[in-house]
Amino acid sequence: MEESTAFLIERHRQNDPAAFEKLVGRYHSLVFGVCMRFMRHRQDAEDMTQETFSRLARYLSRWDSKRPIEPWLVTIAGNRCRTVLSRHRHEVVTGVPVEPAADRVQEKIAADSLREEVRLALASQPKNHRRAFELFHEQSMNYAEIASHLGCPLGTAKTWVHRARVAIMDELLKREVVVAAKNVVATEVKR
Repeated sequence: MEESTAFLIERHRQNDPAAFEKLVGRYHSLVFGVCMRFMRHRQDAEDMTQETFSRLARYLSRWDSKRPIEPWLVTIAGNRCRTVLSRHRHEVVTGVPVEPAADRVQEKIAADSLREEVRLALASQPKNHRRAFELFHEQSMNYAEIASHLGCPLGTAKTWVHRARVAIMDELLKREVVVAAKNVVATEVKR
């Protein structure tokens, strides 16, 4: 009988290396397929597949066992590929003209990737912080409206939005999603 993914993840959390090997074997073709569609080069796709499983190993303790793992794996793979592709885009020789439409597509991919990373970071926040953040940033409510909607004092609504922002930024820095911003933050702190 085949072990469930949740069982293998629990075994991995208990430091069973064979469990992670089974997970890799189970999902390798899925992840490689995603990476191959993005990278269009076998060696690059293999590198991104390895990077995806490396990230999976690093963040597996955060996975919610009530949710399927496949969408999370596909998201990680897609985000890693987009990050590498966006870095390569910046390395393009300046004498070669770049199609404006291609730039817009890349910008949309980067924005979608960042939006997904923010969503993942936001998911780990306390419910009240998460809800206040969503009301402010997604529904464009002001602090007074948020306080009224959540039934809390105005100062509390401001604090919840602020704490969610700080926690999300910390998470994005830890996961190296916004590496360049880390230097900006460090510079601002020194001033």
